[in-house]
Amino acid sequence: MARGEAPTTVEAPFDDVTVGVANAVRELEEVTGRRLLDEAGKLIRPATDQEGVDVYVSTSSAGGGLQMLVMGVVRSMTAESAQRAALGAGAIVMDTICSNDRRLPYQQIQRIRQLRPDMILLAGGIDGGTVSHVAKLAELVRAARPTARLGMGYRLPLVYAGNRLAVPVVREILNGLVDIHEVENVRPVLEIENLGPARDAIHELFMEHVMAQAPGYDKLKTMTDAPIMPTPGAVGKLVEIVARERGISVLGVDIGGATTDVFSVFRGKFNRTVSANLGMSYSVGNVLTSAGYSNVARWGWVDLPEQEIRNRVKNKIIRPTTIPQLLEDLVIEQALAREALRLSLQQHKEFATTLKGVQMRRTVADAFAQTSSGQTLVNMMELDLIIGSGGVLSHAPLREQAALMMIDAFEPLGVTQLAVDSIFMMPHLGVLGELAPEAAMEVFWRDCLVPLGAVVAPAGRMKPGRVLLEARIEGAGEAPQHVVLRGGELLRVELPEGAEAKLVIEPARGMDVGAGRGRRLERRVWGGKVGIVFDGRGRPIQFASDFKQRREQLLAWARAIGALREG
Repeated sequence: MARGEAPTTVEAPFDDVTVGVANAVRELEEVTGRRLLDEAGKLIRPATDQEGVDVYVSTSSAGGGLQMLVMGVVRSMTAESAQRAALGAGAIVMDTICSNDRRLPYQQIQRIRQLRPDMILLAGGIDGGTVSHVAKLAELVRAARPTARLGMGYRLPLVYAGNRLAVPVVREILNGLVDIHEVENVRPVLEIENLGPARDAIHELFMEHVMAQAPGYDKLKTMTDAPIMPTPGAVGKLVEIVARERGISVLGVDIGGATTDVFSVFRGKFNRTVSANLGMSYSVGNVLTSAGYSNVARWGWVDLPEQEIRNRVKNKIIRPTTIPQLLEDLVIEQALAREALRLSLQQHKEFATTLKGVQMRRTVADAFAQTSSGQTLVNMMELDLIIGSGGVLSHAPLREQAALMMIDAFEPLGVTQLAVDSIFMMPHLGVLGELAPEAAMEVFWRDCLVPLGAVVAPAGRMKPGRVLLEARIEGAGEAPQHVVLRGGELLRVELPEGAEAKLVIEPARGMDVGAGRGRRLERRVWGGKVGIVFDGRGRPIQFASDFKQRREQLLAWARAIGALREG
């Protein structure tokens, strides 16, 4: 029905999160004309025809979110499963300490002391396996004697999700030092990953211990009808619900000021990664360093010397909350956003893999075709929907710019739908989805998601000027349209929001749009701000080496999609 916003009141002078909540609710009262708060400022429940609400749910990222240390025996097996459990619960993984991570024990102990995490997740070994490796990890914790980041009078929570046989040993070693919570093993056997129990325990402890340190949290807790969720965990829930309900593969990204979160569901498996040093304000300098100047500069058509561009990025580091005032600043910012998104997806692909350490049965025929265990689950040709979120995407001056940034950064293949989260409503709908999935999905598709359209990108060798595919667009309300895509081109066909069309694509010999090389594909697509984009720039995108030619290329692409409007 309506939405309201208010600044947070977690810090002085209020020191009470519920004041901000009440302010946002009062805005809702004004918009809807419905009384929601009583004289004491409390929510009126249960609802009547004239006033009150039935349910109140909340997410929170107060205190910088949930910061965790993960420990496991083997980095590529139990430690990685534990990391997946922590990330899925909405945590920022500060470090992963393993028996085989090349650091000496004194360095590992020093690191545990320095970090001061909110919580530790300790995993290791399959059920019934060796105990000594897990015991060594527990010894490291005992030697470090870690203290929590927030709060004084409680012991640091430690979730143990490892070999069941090691429970008494871990309890004996860490007795009185940390608050141990046992859950089922994240890898009971090598072939099975069991993340649910660890994820649930992390959620629960986050609410009890970490969030309890936020001023006014006790009052907030009494108001809610469902457990308060860490904001990223709630976004992940929604991405999972969308993928499950529609039976599709989804990639979601939230690009923030300090971090970029990537969520994906491929073949029914949910994964989340946090790129803690790739953001658009506080860590924008890291984006430039990690990507390298030449990678950032290839997206910018502004004719400025390198030092001038570097200085503008440094100004952003000094004043992280500023937004671009000039077109040149916007071009530089969106170039940095493309690289932050590209690098975040790269990290996500490396982490979202099939289980490592599992023996794969091979026949003589497929021994050559199959790579080692631990293949990435992220297949851009299988991807059905990309959802972009975060200021640089949700608040881009033109929706076409958001679409072009996502196409450039993620380089989708085949036929993929694009959308952005209009006002970062996804976390709220993720929690609501636990109580009222139908209502959450309706709001998500109708109000939260802004459809941008579809992108068609063939895979195969791209030669400039060569015909890559021919397509027929049927049922867009007019006579069927015919499109011919050549190498190096970016074409746009209008298809308004709410409209659906049938695409019949005939790829050229050697080109693949999802049905196999040279094979015809039929697919239904829905429209949006950019309609249907046909991308013939190759994968990876091919640029001219000369700056002037590249500048003309970039300008032509931006104009073709509507991301740059004259005047």
